[in-house]
Amino acid sequence: MEFISYHENLLKYLLYISKEDLEIAISHIHPEDILDALRLYEGDKKDILSKLPKDILVDVVDQAEDEEKYELLSIVSEARQKHIIDEMSSDELTDLLGSLSNEEANKIIYKMNIDDAKEIRELLSYEEDTAGGIMATEFIAIKEDMSIANTLKYLQKEAPNAETAYYLYVLNHNSKLRGVVSLRDLVINDFNVEIKDIMNENVISIPWDMDQEEVGNIFEKYGLLTMPVIDNSNRMLGIITADDIFEIIREEDTEDIYRLAGLDEDEKIERNIRESVKNRLPWLFVNLFTAILASITVSFFEGTIQRIVALATFMPIVAGMGGNAGTQTLTLIVRSIALGELTIDNTKKVLLKELGIGIFNGIAIGLSIGILSFLWEKNIIFGVVIGVAMILNMLIAAISGFGIPIILKKLNIDPALASAVFVTTMTDVLGFFFFLGLATLLIDFL
Repeated sequence: MEFISYHENLLKYLLYISKEDLEIAISHIHPEDILDALRLYEGDKKDILSKLPKDILVDVVDQAEDEEKYELLSIVSEARQKHIIDEMSSDELTDLLGSLSNEEANKIIYKMNIDDAKEIRELLSYEEDTAGGIMATEFIAIKEDMSIANTLKYLQKEAPNAETAYYLYVLNHNSKLRGVVSLRDLVINDFNVEIKDIMNENVISIPWDMDQEEVGNIFEKYGLLTMPVIDNSNRMLGIITADDIFEIIREEDTEDIYRLAGLDEDEKIERNIRESVKNRLPWLFVNLFTAILASITVSFFEGTIQRIVALATFMPIVAGMGGNAGTQTLTLIVRSIALGELTIDNTKKVLLKELGIGIFNGIAIGLSIGILSFLWEKNIIFGVVIGVAMILNMLIAAISGFGIPIILKKLNIDPALASAVFVTTMTDVLGFFFFLGLATLLIDFL
């Protein structure tokens, strides 16, 4: 409640304070809080935006979601639009333009100067989910023969226009990456020391075509604030910063969670009924088809079920426990693939581990349900049938939960999107088959 209350109070403050007083007080208000206050306001947002100083307005628009950026830009005056577009970082501007129609994107591009428009069009040519698609081109490049004194003077001039100034990249005359220098390196050395004497030549860089999820994994591994993006000739194209990676990791995690549930990654609670139905219904039909497969399997054993009605009581337990175990393995493997933790070197070890877990869990659950069913039906063979079926289905759950995501990955299909359906189908169909098949073989003893 306090969080909402703060932004409600801030909204009232922004509405009623004069433009002159706001310019004095604005340094104490974070742009993200202004953005949250704007989201609460149901009136004309121009009432607030027109009061904001230009630099603060740029920060507010820069930090907004893509769909919000265009809405905010559409509200402000033409002069302010051009100022915002000129000051926005290239990666944020590229994301914005990529989310718009060609007509809307061209309206913004036409307001840019020729050089900036050319640069943005080049950025738009990269796939949006690659390093090239998320990089910014505002970085600080220096030469190795510069002294620290000259570098600091250059930094004072260029830092305000850069995405970040924590790292300075050393390039040769062909813009090829030679090394990197941190601000700390500049501070702790004498002014007359040359850059080539303090630069780190072992630069961790990112290929332009690397998938953004893999980029996130590299950032997490090395813990850097910024990393350079290079082309196939080691020519530096831009940089990716940690704040971009935080957003990407959130998006990738959300995408994986949604896809495991058969939802589109763009699903939002504000989405209208028609769009949500269009998104969800196809996967429900896929689930319906797999449920029909399970029902067909059961239909093969109708005679057995008619003779031993108690089988119908325990059938869902075998299938349900197999599905739960499969989901556990599946979730682990899908996430390991996404994080790059599952490799060719450790695949066999992980498979054997999951098989061992499946067998152990199968025996533990199988014994438990076997004893329970024996006490229920007063028939030891009935307990053996369901216990063995449970062990076998737990083993299938481990195999399918491990194997299906890997197979889908080899086929260039997102494992998070389709794995759950196939794993559930395997555990349902084979769970019923094992249980009812064993019951059919041993029906004279039941």
